Amino acid sequence: MFIVYAIVAALMSAVLLASAGAKFTRPKRLVEQMSTLGLPYGVLPFLGVVQLAGAGGLVIGLWWGPLGIASAVGLALYFLGAVATHLRVSDYKGAPPAAVLTVTAIALIALRSASL
Repeated sequence: MFIVYAIVAALMSAVLLASAGAKFTRPKRLVEQMSTLGLPYGVLPFLGVVQLAGAGGLVIGLWWGPLGIASAVGLALYFLGAVATHLRVSDYKGAPPAAVLTVTAIALIALRSASL
């Protein structure tokens, strides 16, 4: 189970790093999406930092399992909030990617818990 956790955590961390990078560089498409979701422009750096922390926690979780689990729990809640935010404004195109990331975070919880 540990090897599967390591692979999924690495992939999830790569996705999180790319997404956090977009939060910091603020491409026009992302700023428009945040506006559609009703989120203030100033929240983008906070969301990027949360994603960076989640990626770091997953990687450190390779050596210290409880941190990997805690990080995956935080990411599951983060992406569950993203799903809810998309659905709140009827953005049905944006909800599925966030739902996939929520399920991936839940899988990471199970994988790391099973490999302790």
